[in-house]
Amino acid sequence: MLLIVFTPAFAGPLSDATGLVNRFDIETDGYVFEIMMTSNFDVQEIDFNKEEKQITFHLLSSLDNNLGELIIPRNLLSGNFTFYLNDQEFHPKIKSSDRIAFITLTFTGSGKNTLEVIATNYLEGADKLNKIENDGNVTDDENSSLEGGGCLIATATFDSELAPQVQQLRELRDHKLLQTKYGSDFMKAFNNFYYSFSPQVADLQRENSLFKETVKIVITPLLLSLSLMNNVDIDSETEVLGVGTSIILLNIGMYFAAPALIVVRLCKR
Repeated sequence: MLLIVFTPAFAGPLSDATGLVNRFDIETDGYVFEIMMTSNFDVQEIDFNKEEKQITFHLLSSLDNNLGELIIPRNLLSGNFTFYLNDQEFHPKIKSSDRIAFITLTFTGSGKNTLEVIATNYLEGADKLNKIENDGNVTDDENSSLEGGGCLIATATFDSELAPQVQQLRELRDHKLLQTKYGSDFMKAFNNFYYSFSPQVADLQRENSLFKETVKIVITPLLLSLSLMNNVDIDSETEVLGVGTSIILLNIGMYFAAPALIVVRLCKR
């Protein structure tokens, strides 16, 4: 039995509003995974048992009605989950993406509570995820299997892979770009570039709230322009090439041409 105890990365005063964020790093078999709990109660510590595929959360609440949102990377634990709250079977709501299990917790009772999360699978696909986040290099075969990977910067910006903005990017990738050869080729090239720096940017966002808000401001015009692509019917290689080129030119105009023009006009004054 392996027992690892972690203390929360942030702990503050409890309130009636969900918003207390606890982050934990689990190190196991050479990998590091982040568990995040956003709640109106405190997570004092967690225990991880890899043989049992189990995480135990030790909770402390000053409220009778408790609400929390738990995010577990699917590369760490996946499959079917079983939950126990204070040794009684518990049935929270679960939503899953290709990278995380998103669990909504609602329960009553102040004071100390214990939540056990038990999965059926452990470290599925962790080797590919670790390779990307450490060196950013993937082979064509690995890239093909990772085209459905996560949007790390957007996820860190909006705090969840299930945020509408992240879902929009995923739908654009899965239902538009990956349905054509040009789009698939673009995603392969983009992934090699994007994963060379996005893990570092996402980590910095989590550590620095000011940087996180700056990134949000910077990428908002990009997200708005990409939303246009989601509303366009793309049924051929020519259409994806034409629409994609238009979106790229639009963003070049917003991020480079327009600021440059403003600077030139200010200098002339």
